[in-house]
Amino acid sequence: MFGTLTDSFKTAINKIRFADDEKALKKALDNLKKSLLKADVHYKVVKDLIKSVELETKKDGIGKDNFLKSLKKNIFEILKISGSQGFVFSSRPPTTVLMAGLQGSGKTTTTVKLAYYLKLRKKKVLIAACDLQRLAAIEQLKQLCEQNELDLYFDEHEKNPKIISKNALKKAKEGLYDVLIVDTAGRLAIDDELMHELKDIKNTLIPDEIFYVADSLSGQDAVRSVSSFNEQLGITGVILSKYDGDSKGGVALGISKQTGVPLRFVGIGEKAADLELFIPERVVNRLMGEGDLATLAEKTSAIIDEKQAKKLTKKMKKGEFNFNDFLEQMESMKKLGSMKSLVGMIPGLSGMANQIKDMDLENSSEMKAMKAMISSMTKKEREHPSILNNSRKRRIAKGAGLSQMDVNRSIKQFQNAAKMAKKFSGKKGMQDLQGMMSAQGRGFPR
Repeated sequence: MFGTLTDSFKTAINKIRFADDEKALKKALDNLKKSLLKADVHYKVVKDLIKSVELETKKDGIGKDNFLKSLKKNIFEILKISGSQGFVFSSRPPTTVLMAGLQGSGKTTTTVKLAYYLKLRKKKVLIAACDLQRLAAIEQLKQLCEQNELDLYFDEHEKNPKIISKNALKKAKEGLYDVLIVDTAGRLAIDDELMHELKDIKNTLIPDEIFYVADSLSGQDAVRSVSSFNEQLGITGVILSKYDGDSKGGVALGISKQTGVPLRFVGIGEKAADLELFIPERVVNRLMGEGDLATLAEKTSAIIDEKQAKKLTKKMKKGEFNFNDFLEQMESMKKLGSMKSLVGMIPGLSGMANQIKDMDLENSSEMKAMKAMISSMTKKEREHPSILNNSRKRRIAKGAGLSQMDVNRSIKQFQNAAKMAKKFSGKKGMQDLQGMMSAQGRGFPR
């Protein structure tokens, strides 16, 4: 996330790193200006940013530290728009959210991502299918909700989205749901028919939030669409979709300042878990290459049961980590989202995120082989890996459609992982791990 922008900031800072004169500052600012414009940040936003950074750096004294301090402060000011951050619950449930956006923006997928985000945080969520324009919209929601164990309200016989939304709200209240998320119709372009339909649903539900899903790939067109929808509907937040597919990413830097509407979430992958809060302080840290441990901690705490974690730690210390534990941890990892995003949150490792690209542990050949192998084991073999002799391995290999060499390799990988888990499960191990992470360095060169 923000990889291109982070690289741009690093390059600009390196221009001034070994010099403290106006010539070095000019080179840094010129480089920063070109990079931001290339990244699709609006030219007015870039102009104001460059001017402020130049004046403040000169005032405080030209040098890398002052340049970096001013850059961070001014980016924060650009991102900091008055309004809510993240998801805000109403005082009286259900919190009702109206999802709006143009066709092809990823609105339906984002609706599911938002519901999944809330589900992981122990909230009871109902999705309402009110997109009756796109033929496959309801079927898409059915499949996605089934895959992610989410509740869906739909009525294939009713043709009025206003009535469907009204009935969905009734069900949400009767079912004691915490949140109702309403997926609405989109169009290829903004028109009167679309706005009339959305206003009807809005007047029926009186939603607590109206989220506009903007396609980050559309660049400055997304800004114009947000402004238009805001004028007619009064949207309370923007969710940027498809952010992982945009090598530029600059639209995220200026969209709130240009529209006056806070950016609340960013979609950074195809999985249901690939939705992240957009909190200015955290985003600035990530842009500066300093990671985002707060978001990482929030993600992990949402999926990790404290009692289970303590139980697993005890097993690790005793060297009793087995194949059932391994599968359980892999299922938990899936809920965290893309590996690229997770690595980008770790201080000192943000530069590695771009190298990972779309690494998918779940669908890698090694992970598929591991799952096939474990599925071919007996209950006793899963719980006690030490009993796996050659005859058992041959049977497992045949059942999994693997060679015995593949089985041996997978078991070896598991044994190495178990040893590493045992090593880092104790207090000394955690100190060693922290030392390794701190050795990676934090943020940009000092």
